[in-house]
Amino acid sequence: MRLMMMKLAFALLFSVLMCGCNAAKQSASTPTPTPVPTPTPATATVAVGTFPDAVAVNSVTNQIYVANSQSSSVTVIDGATNNTTTVAVGTLPVAVAVNSVTNQIYVTNSYLNGSNGGSVTVIDGATNNTTTVAAGSNPYAMAVNSVTNQIYVTNVFSSSVTVIDGATNNTTTVATGNNPIAVAVNSVTNQIYVANRFSNSVTVIDGATNNTTTVAAGTDPEAVAVNSVTNQIYVANSQSSSVTVIDGATNNTTTVAAGTTPLAVAVNSVTNQIYVSNSNLNGSSSSGSVTVIDGATNGTTTVAAGTDPGGVAVNPNTNQIYVANTCINSSNTATACNVTVIDGATNNTTTVAAGTDPGAVAVNPNTNQIYVVNNDSNNVTVLTP
Repeated sequence: MRLMMMKLAFALLFSVLMCGCNAAKQSASTPTPTPVPTPTPATATVAVGTFPDAVAVNSVTNQIYVANSQSSSVTVIDGATNNTTTVAVGTLPVAVAVNSVTNQIYVTNSYLNGSNGGSVTVIDGATNNTTTVAAGSNPYAMAVNSVTNQIYVTNVFSSSVTVIDGATNNTTTVATGNNPIAVAVNSVTNQIYVANRFSNSVTVIDGATNNTTTVAAGTDPEAVAVNSVTNQIYVANSQSSSVTVIDGATNNTTTVAAGTTPLAVAVNSVTNQIYVSNSNLNGSSSSGSVTVIDGATNGTTTVAAGTDPGGVAVNPNTNQIYVANTCINSSNTATACNVTVIDGATNNTTTVAAGTDPGAVAVNPNTNQIYVVNNDSNNVTVLTP
């Protein structure tokens, strides 16, 4: 009996040792996983009007609005079918913004009947009926505060912002710096940030009172974006190769170096990463780049892009960033036009073909569809990851 117990104990010990040995061999022989490359998105092409210049998405209704600057119209794309409807607007529409809460769409018409006056066309998303609201001289950029239902329109030639009350379409005019070219809203703090290109400043509008504060920026601020989670505002200074970071709580600023001629900026508030497209038109090369700013440290990483990158948009759901390479180089020669897709987790890139002279980009995070307007080929490239 004792001998049998000893044999059994020995057998169990041998089994344990063999199991451990086999496990060790299995572990040692397991190959290191190969990183999975970012898949290339599928593409579709949708015809729109003449020289499309801007695009915005209503993610609730899955309707996409494209401003066609040379045909005085907006093309409405049904995101489910890619079927289109054309809506007449004013002369030279150059920007479009959506209030998804009220399903109202706002389009800036830079010139009205050839004069220096401008207007905003309001499109009812349910019916496509329109209303015209007067604005200042050469209305250009636009931003919506869907919480307060106020719309902010920059008037480039009259150095002002027209504030539209979305409930009544009544307007108020707020003075800004010289040549206000871009605007962004922090709907959490109800503060509005206007980049004044020729004043090298940002006008901060208090949405509750319309009182203003002026904050110094770099040379020729061209674009502005807000991280409402961290209350930090990012201003791309196109002629000083930098980004001015404004602390929304204090209006104190920090300067972060970027590439040559930064023209656009977008924020991923989920990862707290900021993406700045550098067109490099003033450089020795026609190739551009994207400066990635870590919002926690203001440290930067440079990611190569295509020729003359312009519009940039973020899909926070997939952590993918889309950069339109407008393909107009320093010699004004057209080259291959495409979109650089950046994987936000790795900064690896994929290149996707687009139409001629792609400019603005918009994302529908509900469907993960990306819309790229191609200015010179009068169409929109639709990307599906």
